[in-house]
Amino acid sequence: MDIIQLLPDSVANQIAAGEVVQRPASVIKELMENAVDAGATTIDVLVTDAGRTSIQVIDDGKGMSETDARLAFERHATSKIRKAEDLFALHTMGFRGEALPSIAAVSQVELKTRTADHDLGTDLLIEGSRVISQEACQCSVGANIEVRNLFFNVPARRKFLKSNQTELSNITQDFERIALVNPSIAFSLSHNGSLLVKLPSTSLQQRIVAIFGKKLNEQLLSLDVDTTLVRISGFVGKPEASRKKGAHQYFFVNGRYMRHPYFHKAVMEAFAHLIPEGEQVPYFIYFDVDPSNIDVNIHPTKTEIKFENESAIWQILVAAVREALGRFNSVPTIDFDVEGRPDIPTFEQHPTQPVHAPQVQYNPDYNPFRKESPRRASTDWTQLYDGLSKSIPTEVEPATDTPSDPTLFGDDELVERSAEHFQFAGQYILTAVSSGLMMVEQHRAHVRILYERYLSQMETRTASTQGLLFPEMVQLAPSDAVVLDEVMDTLSSLGFDLTSLGGGSYSIQGVPSGIGDADAATLLTQLVGEAREERSGRSTMGGIQHRLALALARSAAIVVGQALTSQEMDSLLGDLFQTSNPRLTPTGKTILTILSQQDIDRMF
Repeated sequence: MDIIQLLPDSVANQIAAGEVVQRPASVIKELMENAVDAGATTIDVLVTDAGRTSIQVIDDGKGMSETDARLAFERHATSKIRKAEDLFALHTMGFRGEALPSIAAVSQVELKTRTADHDLGTDLLIEGSRVISQEACQCSVGANIEVRNLFFNVPARRKFLKSNQTELSNITQDFERIALVNPSIAFSLSHNGSLLVKLPSTSLQQRIVAIFGKKLNEQLLSLDVDTTLVRISGFVGKPEASRKKGAHQYFFVNGRYMRHPYFHKAVMEAFAHLIPEGEQVPYFIYFDVDPSNIDVNIHPTKTEIKFENESAIWQILVAAVREALGRFNSVPTIDFDVEGRPDIPTFEQHPTQPVHAPQVQYNPDYNPFRKESPRRASTDWTQLYDGLSKSIPTEVEPATDTPSDPTLFGDDELVERSAEHFQFAGQYILTAVSSGLMMVEQHRAHVRILYERYLSQMETRTASTQGLLFPEMVQLAPSDAVVLDEVMDTLSSLGFDLTSLGGGSYSIQGVPSGIGDADAATLLTQLVGEAREERSGRSTMGGIQHRLALALARSAAIVVGQALTSQEMDSLLGDLFQTSNPRLTPTGKTILTILSQQDIDRMF
């Protein structure tokens, strides 16, 4: 008996939708790319309930005829390619002919479209791959497609959608990526009737500034290199624009957004020794290559692209970024120009004063074996710490909050400590305990203390706020603004006083007490980056609270090299031993260790 059967189109489309339509943002990406391919000059995106209820994309492209409108929802029906060879000469965003049938398989779709040479358009209604109606209608030239009740016939997929704020953030990310590569097209994005983003037709640099704020404009260096293999253009950030989290980094190839870790390493290679380790710089880099030298048909999302000459392009990219840094004098240089120099005696020429060769001075009576009185140590002990790095070790690896060797020491011997403490190398606090000599890393100890303090303040909402004399303004990208709105209440519980001014602009009127001289705008941007990174994974609000408390603790903690008085060291140790785990940081790094009496005796 034959058991292999040909699946119905409706089932096949639902299977394809599992790859192509992963969330509402996937629908918007596919519909916007179709509008770009149709030659639209204006694209409007209207979203209701973060795409759950409705997604509408309106464009003024060339539109479709009655036959094309019906055929567009058939599997593998496309106007982009005709034969297999066309896959290696792509100049359009779409080419598979899977997006529209996949979307129609898991939603209710209504399409209104008209071409310029027809007086009437077509109104097509499809539900779950089944055509409900098709009739003539009066509409504008272009296409108006509305997707309602996404995943209405796949309840399991609909149930696993994230919160509206998370889905809206994903929508704004895909919206930004398409807007960044098509500056000549006007875009708008509305959510629940409110206009979130409106971008007029403009130049590339102005489009970047319109999305990410005017402050970024001062931090960008232009990039433009043309070779036989590739043309690389765009912008990279100056070294001072680097940050630990939330840097805007985009690669585009032939007008298509892509992820490429290998090329990302090339950019970071060009910035080696110019930015602190672990920090990132913003960049917006566009590659123009022969379509026959790349393969975009690797993944349904088309964000993974294979290059034929990756190694050569890697070298060109490194050279291009370094050239941009050098051309704009972003790398410190030695200036030998003495025009306008101060009156330095060594530059003067005095013929009457002969120049003598340097003489080596030594004491002929010095005998290293002669016993002398011991030299007294210099009282200026602060010079011992000159040149110490001010950087704080980055703690990024998550770990369980338990000591690696629980039998190493107990709580009693930690509490029974000497009243005298000594600071070594501006980093470690040494004090005697019952079983030996205890060494505490002061920065990590303070991170643990502040971390638990901030968590407690978020739970009890008892944080104190330090008002700013002059409120600071910060401009965020639409996707970052959505994340900030999501964690606004959590930031308020930490002590931030923020006011939304609309359009991604926020006024910082107060910050948590005790953060020192930290820049409020930079700190807020870093916290948004932490929240965005946490939100992109599978976590709960408790996870976001953990990351925000940890990021704020690292910013406010005392730094390596900071001198402490005996009272400050005693207070730090007292607070440390009041925490839930004084041995480890929240990320599992060692805070303290004990050199036992036996180990010390063995040294002698």
